[in-house]
Amino acid sequence: MEWEAVIGLEIHAELETNSKMFCRCPVVDVTVADPNTAVCVVCTGQPGVLPVINRRAVEFAIMVGLALNCEIADFNKFDRKNYFYPDLPKGYQISQYDYPIAKNGYLMIDLPDGSTKRIRIRRAHLEEDTAKNTHLSDGTSLVDFNRSGIPLLEIVTEPDIHSAEEAEAFGRKLRAILQYLGVNSGDMSKGVLRMEPNISVRPMGSDELRTRTEVKNLNSIRNMFRASEEEIKRQIKVWEAGGAVEQETRGWDEVRQTTVLQRSKESAHDYRYFPEPDLPVLHIAREWVEEIRARMPELPDAKRERYLGGYGLGAYDAGVLVADRAIGDYFEAAVKAGGDPKTVANWITGQIFRLMNQSGLEREQINEIPITPETLVALIGLIDNNTINNNTAKRVLDILYAEGGDPAAIVKAHGLAQETDTSILQQAIDDVLQANPSEIERWKNGEEKVAKFLMGQVMRALGGKADAQLIQQLLQESLTNFG
Repeated sequence: MEWEAVIGLEIHAELETNSKMFCRCPVVDVTVADPNTAVCVVCTGQPGVLPVINRRAVEFAIMVGLALNCEIADFNKFDRKNYFYPDLPKGYQISQYDYPIAKNGYLMIDLPDGSTKRIRIRRAHLEEDTAKNTHLSDGTSLVDFNRSGIPLLEIVTEPDIHSAEEAEAFGRKLRAILQYLGVNSGDMSKGVLRMEPNISVRPMGSDELRTRTEVKNLNSIRNMFRASEEEIKRQIKVWEAGGAVEQETRGWDEVRQTTVLQRSKESAHDYRYFPEPDLPVLHIAREWVEEIRARMPELPDAKRERYLGGYGLGAYDAGVLVADRAIGDYFEAAVKAGGDPKTVANWITGQIFRLMNQSGLEREQINEIPITPETLVALIGLIDNNTINNNTAKRVLDILYAEGGDPAAIVKAHGLAQETDTSILQQAIDDVLQANPSEIERWKNGEEKVAKFLMGQVMRALGGKADAQLIQQLLQESLTNFG
């Protein structure tokens, strides 16, 4: 039997406001700030305190809703979502239930085969983040309330996703939009963006919705892809063995590359939602929505079209460059520094990405590498003026990535400049031809491919430091004279 995955995504994005959702505590990086230093009586749930809505967080939520083609609700209210964990000091979370800030949207994603697909957005609502638990090996746990109360936007899709590849495409597109809007850094490794797939499987061609599981603890889109793949396989095995999938929350074990049971999954009635009595209902004026719409920044799809038309890039390169805001910014900085758009794009998507992959960096971390856009353009300039060739430039790039520095200085220090003295080049060619008389005979007999072998021998003799086109020209002339 063939099976089809049915996936809906829940995305939790911390909003990069200056203060928390319902108090004046600053929003800090919880991975570096001292624990429990950005807290107050409101975000730690002390008795008798009152929350106040963060206007900037509402504005950010409207921006995301507009970018996702959602309806922005005129009437909003906040609710209490009741559950009891140590990371929730009040014993409830202030969230939105039946009146979310945005609903009925969609996002178009690009698939590997070149087609596009529309993924419906069910809702996007505001809430406060919980505290951060750290579980120690001795069985005790520590709680850091710095994260408690940070504005959180939860985005929920319809179950329109049918493969791990589609989930990955949606995740990358949404993260790029959040980055372009400036509302979230997209850094999943720090937990500021959390994507949780709800996964079920069904027989191919069926329209039933079977029991689903939710997968958490995903610190990258790559891991979301892997976890989705593995959970799909696990559920198929369960059904084919005559079992039944249980509704539960599972985590991702990165070491074992498998999903693991965490707890049984709650339903909406378990949370006992009711209207938050300490907050007034929120009416969003249409004028405010239109004012926000008018100052929305350029988003990935628009930037992609500009790259196709204005820079003459191909569809693949344009798509890759806009997929992360940091990559697009790096590319445009290089073009502004004088780089040819197509050449810069080739170096970024080829050699820069190669080095980042080798060092385990995600693409959005391009600003962490020691090669600035200006440095990359300077390296390309050394090729353009025939100081070095492409192969030598790759060697210089490796050094720059490992050590930083100036391309011209590295070329000089390592003696990598191209040999331009034609007498030296001709001597190297003559030496190779003298050492390979049998290959010359093969060439005379019409085996043109022999010239490539001899070309390689000459380049090797010159340490790769020569203009390949000039060598090819001189070699052809020498072979003809031998003939």
